Amino acid sequence: MRDALGIGVAVGVSGTAFGTAAVAAGLSVPQACALSLFAFTGASQFALVGVVAGGGNLIAGAVGALLLGARNTLYGLRMADLLGWRGARRAVAAHGVIDETAAASLAQRTPAASRTAFIATFASLFVFWNATTLLGAVATERIGDTSAFGLDTVGPAIFLALLWPRLRESGRIRLVAAGGALIALAAVPFLPPGVPVLLAAAAVLLGPAPDGGTPAGGGAGGAARPGDGPVPPGGDGGGAADGAADRREVRP
Repeated sequence: MRDALGIGVAVGVSGTAFGTAAVAAGLSVPQACALSLFAFTGASQFALVGVVAGGGNLIAGAVGALLLGARNTLYGLRMADLLGWRGARRAVAAHGVIDETAAASLAQRTPAASRTAFIATFASLFVFWNATTLLGAVATERIGDTSAFGLDTVGPAIFLALLWPRLRESGRIRLVAAGGALIALAAVPFLPPGVPVLLAAAAVLLGPAPDGGTPAGGGAGGAARPGDGPVPPGGDGGGAADGAADRREVRP
């Protein structure tokens, strides 16, 4: 329980950065808060706001956000068996399946402990993330001219902070990141904002297969991760759940 609250406070504080970035990109306070309430996956939220801030198409931004959030579906396949919930409880739990909640649950020794860890982590993260989103959005709206304080750069800065720990993991990841950056830069002069970011996803095909023969980008660990740098929920935590699952498999 203490660890779950610690995660909620530490990670949830980065919601302030999201609220700031969202309003600086042109969203209203209610729109920023709605994204945190209904999307609740930090990296995807920052991706969407980043495209909007660059003048991109909302559809392109949404597709990019969905690509980043797709790994949560893979977590859900494991968590469904582990938690063992049905009906309305499963539907509510699905909203909270992100890097941090999956990692906290999979690290436990018993199914009961896993369920407790999931509930505590989800509840603390959800409350703090949404509260700090509101705080950041309201504060930024009151400032008015966000560019005067450099707040219009918060989104890109946070995204770089999410990516940086991943770049230190292996040469393959750095190769994929460099390839994605080159693809995006080459496409910028010719395509609408937001589309180059989607094309950059093709860079996962450039990396050699990791140990064990898994194709590049073929597993949950190949996705961007809610634990990278200032770690927003669902935001890019480096797939912490994968490591927890490798260390100790919990059987329901």
